[in-house]
Amino acid sequence: MSSFQLLGLPATPFAALFELSPAQLAARGARRVIAETNPGYPCRVSLADAEVGEELLLLPYEHQPADSPYRASGPIYVRRNAQPPALAAGEIPAAIRRRLLSVRAYDAGHLMVAAEVCEGAQVAAQIRQQFHNPQVAYIHLHNARPGCFACRVERAA
Repeated sequence: MSSFQLLGLPATPFAALFELSPAQLAARGARRVIAETNPGYPCRVSLADAEVGEELLLLPYEHQPADSPYRASGPIYVRRNAQPPALAAGEIPAAIRRRLLSVRAYDAGHLMVAAEVCEGAQVAAQIRQQFHNPQVAYIHLHNARPGCFACRVERAA
């Protein structure tokens, strides 16, 4: 059985953005928001939902920067002072488990070779199934309903 690792985005590229004014954020296509519900504002750095009242940025993010037909960007939330989680191999955080997900598998050339939709409770099995295919180099998880990038999944070392 293949083992896998979910990866939150690095925090460093987002930290300074929290100091920008609303006009400076708008110039980047971003805005500051305050979480009104939990769940509802999944942070892509911490892979956790923000608590009610917590500050986040909603901003565009190029989650598939490779020079391929699948190059893509989309909106993400990032919590102030968020840090990537220390997840064990195979661990699925609650913010992922509670959502309907699109599981998109890519080869080393960044071409999509498989895609499935599943409930978060079944995502570990779906990831393992995709990684049984030796063509699959990595996987992206997307929230299927709003369609936003959730995280990258790699084979565990």
